[in-house]
Amino acid sequence: MNVQLLEATENPEELICRGARNDYMSEFNADLSFEETMASIEGETIEEKKRTLIAHLLQHGHYGPFEHPSATFAVKGMSRACMAQLTRHRHVSFDVQSMRYVAFDDVDPADVEAGAMVVTPPSATDANWIGRNQKGGTVDEEIVAKREELFLQSVRGSVEDYQELLDLGMPPEDARFVLPIGTKVNLVMTLNVRMLMHVADMRAAADSQWEIRELTEEVLAKAAEWCPLTFAYYEEKMQGRKNRLAP
Repeated sequence: MNVQLLEATENPEELICRGARNDYMSEFNADLSFEETMASIEGETIEEKKRTLIAHLLQHGHYGPFEHPSATFAVKGMSRACMAQLTRHRHVSFDVQSMRYVAFDDVDPADVEAGAMVVTPPSATDANWIGRNQKGGTVDEEIVAKREELFLQSVRGSVEDYQELLDLGMPPEDARFVLPIGTKVNLVMTLNVRMLMHVADMRAAADSQWEIRELTEEVLAKAAEWCPLTFAYYEEKMQGRKNRLAP
């Protein structure tokens, strides 16, 4: 999986602070410089003032200002299983690669082992991997080898059947029904800072499914570069506690 930040609001934390200060000012803050807007906030520098205000907002559950800045991410090679979980977040905007109009007829089924077209879960190849709701603990190498063989055999067969159906004239929108839920897909998503923190609350938790947890951690890493004060505070003070933000 690959995650890239496509577009994002410039100076997101200045926008957060302007929105928050608007609630408690008699002046119209659009007529003021940012320094004037932040004059009453504690701190020697404008950066310290931003840090003070952002921490105060998060500590007191004042999340509205975090809805103003937004970011758009492109995600390559996530599974349809992971996509189904992600798209449950209704306040995120999505565009998803279509399997009606994009035909995967040039993938060599023999390359399934290399991760072509279908995501291979760690439990198919790692004897020490323990997933949620797994029956039993670790397994021996012989059993995990059988798992991998069966998984790859099933995926290769599905890809071969899909491509044969295309050759027989079946439209991609119908032939796709035989493909596994692990089939890779690309998507673009846009969400504001508040929603990004909420998604992270749900999907970066230790009991989340491994793939969406990896996706969320990559998105958080990009967000930390874009909106550093907010996500530094989020990582330090808030991560690890579930269901903190309003849906």
